[in-house]
Amino acid sequence: MTGLFLLAFSAATLLPGGSEAGLLAMRALSQHSDLTLLAVASVGNTLGSVVNYAMGRGVARFQGRRWFPVSDTALARGQDWFSRWGQGVVLLAWVPIIGDPITVVAGVMRMRFLPFLILVGLSKTLRYMVVLGLFNLLT
Repeated sequence: MTGLFLLAFSAATLLPGGSEAGLLAMRALSQHSDLTLLAVASVGNTLGSVVNYAMGRGVARFQGRRWFPVSDTALARGQDWFSRWGQGVVLLAWVPIIGDPITVVAGVMRMRFLPFLILVGLSKTLRYMVVLGLFNLLT
């Protein structure tokens, strides 16, 4: 279970990785309930997004440094997109490639933390519910 948590956590940060395969492997190979797997993956993935949010909150100090994983252009584009579509855009935090930067931009834009946490947690949990549901349907 620790491995699933860490995989889900790291997959939600700007580090590359996917947690769905780990979730399905745990489902197929372990005796843990779907609810337990859903909770562990969802909490881990949501907390990874909280790390991105925190990075976004502190971006002014680190922006432009070589090691910072988001370019100035990408950050400006994300801010424009966030401004145009509003806070509901964080419901797309589960989407590969764009989801992680959205959570960083939510921090940059100083989105209130509680709505951020609720929306991101909801989107991550629903994604894992769909993945587990499809797995159960097809096996």
